[in-house]
Amino acid sequence: MILEVKNIRKSFGDKEVLHGVSFQVESGKALGLLGRNGAGKTTTIRILMDVFHANSGEILLDGRQFQPRKHQIGYLPEERGLYPKRTVIDQMVYLATLRGMKPGEARVSAKKWLERLEVAEYETKKLETLSKGNQQKVQLAATLVNNPDMVILDEPFSGLDPVNSQILKDVVNELINDKRLVIFSSHQMSYVEEFCDNIAIINQGQVVLDGQLKDIKKEYSRNRLMLAAENHTLEELARKVEGEWQGLARVSGRKKEFLVLELSEGADKRAFLERLAKSDVDVEKFGRYEPSLNDIFVAKVGEEE
Repeated sequence: MILEVKNIRKSFGDKEVLHGVSFQVESGKALGLLGRNGAGKTTTIRILMDVFHANSGEILLDGRQFQPRKHQIGYLPEERGLYPKRTVIDQMVYLATLRGMKPGEARVSAKKWLERLEVAEYETKKLETLSKGNQQKVQLAATLVNNPDMVILDEPFSGLDPVNSQILKDVVNELINDKRLVIFSSHQMSYVEEFCDNIAIINQGQVVLDGQLKDIKKEYSRNRLMLAAENHTLEELARKVEGEWQGLARVSGRKKEFLVLELSEGADKRAFLERLAKSDVDVEKFGRYEPSLNDIFVAKVGEEE
């Protein structure tokens, strides 16, 4: 399946908050939907789920108008929405029946997901008695109880320790391998890089970057190098770049163990390497720099809030 969001615009009163948002999601290839707080991600998600109606634009599934009510959508919101004083199993069954399941099959599915997420022992407990991490796993079980075609996960790893994070990682990978449509939204960029083939970055209500993550990284790594030396500190190397090697490259970033350099216009890696070989620098690390998703995110929209 291919879900296409095309030129979505949305206004609240006189204020337009989405200015022609477009992106595409393919089943079996998760999309990372990214943006700073208030960028328009949640509004976009609510339009996908038919909670809000767009002022213009269209959403297509395999070339036809997408009708959310004809599909099972599993949504894990950033702000959790379960009932703290209800037992885990009762509210999961209740939510599943609201989405069209019969009570008997809803109970079977709820038990299956609680078992899969290793919280079956709490099924008769009130949600408020569980730890934050176990509440999060119950919330995910409730998201998946109806075997959804589309799964939208907003900050799914919030509050999870490394062991529980691994359980959730396994489930997310299973969803992707099962060819579900998966939209993944998080400020934890390492998780997005792990799961998502494609990304769309929203800033101030419009998509400022989208496409395959590997292609975006390749484009951002063009003319960028990493450099570290055995006999020079990073500060000493930076002074060389800004002094002796001025015109060949500039320092564009600094990591814990190396400098990130950007070649000057007209310069190439070979020319820089020749200058480096003639210098007194004992090279420890040198090569093309591949940026992290966090580097790309910051370059497009600034530091995270």
